[in-house]
Amino acid sequence: MRNDKLIPGLVLVLIGAAILLANFGYLHFHWYNIFHLWPIFLVIAGVNLVFAHSKAIWATIIKVAVVVLGLGLVLFGNFGDRYNFWPGMAYHYGHYDNDDNDNDNDSKSDFNFDDDDDDDNDSTSTTTKVSGNGTFNEPYKAGIKYARVEISGGATTYNLSDTTNQLFSANAYNKNGRYDFSHSTDDSVYVVSFKMKDHNGINFDSDKNKADFRLNLNPIWDVHVKTGASKLDFDLSKFKIRNLKLDGGAASFDIKLGAPLTKTNVDISTGVSGVDINIPQNAACSIETDSGLSGNHFDGFTKTGDNDYETPGFAAAKNKMYIHITGGLSDFKVHRY
Repeated sequence: MRNDKLIPGLVLVLIGAAILLANFGYLHFHWYNIFHLWPIFLVIAGVNLVFAHSKAIWATIIKVAVVVLGLGLVLFGNFGDRYNFWPGMAYHYGHYDNDDNDNDNDSKSDFNFDDDDDDDNDSTSTTTKVSGNGTFNEPYKAGIKYARVEISGGATTYNLSDTTNQLFSANAYNKNGRYDFSHSTDDSVYVVSFKMKDHNGINFDSDKNKADFRLNLNPIWDVHVKTGASKLDFDLSKFKIRNLKLDGGAASFDIKLGAPLTKTNVDISTGVSGVDINIPQNAACSIETDSGLSGNHFDGFTKTGDNDYETPGFAAAKNKMYIHITGGLSDFKVHRY
């Protein structure tokens, strides 16, 4: 390989591979770092020119190291939301002011979305945005029989186990991101949406980003989670779960479910992840897998087909749980407790 082609080729390979992995949810970038760290490309070009005619191995090592470290800072560096293209020129990104005052930060930490004067569910979505720490509450109304919680965002630890007299409650902390919290109705289903925004880069303190959720015991719940590189620990054994849908990239899912309803559906789709599901010992359950190169460990299940498994007595059971698993290179485990 000609030495003068090494660095441009390496830059293209690294950027292309990073974008490809990002498209599949395995990596998350701070793309706006380009405005702040663009001089790194001058440094890379300058080093490449200085050692352009040197065939020494140490010169090649220096050039490669500068490229790797420089692109690493641009793609993964976490420098807050202040970006500079040129000295003295700066702007901020990612904060939204939803009130009518002159304060750039929304100081509300506890939100009540019932803005009307009647007891009917709202037919339109109401959204509140806040950065940093936040406590979110959606009031419970006696007429809510079916509810759905939608959770999305990466680089975060999600926990759910406790109950609340609200419909939905959350305590969240995200060092650099923003939360969008909204509610709406979908036919007879009351929908609460919690989104972690602005995860455009890997946060080296991502283990400190967390959200703790609580649900009301009364409704029948649909739980939908879409996340990238995250850890999820949900104990749903207390709740009536109709549908559980998990969509993750490089994630870790630890789920505990209670007794199924007449029909409880669990749909899990992952990339490179570890998934551990716990179901009651006496729950009638079937598993259908389409998991590529993944490892499957289903304790107490009988294999009924190439990709199908059932607990003993499944066909005759009144209440049944259906688990459908798809994944690339993951480790799937289903235990009976």
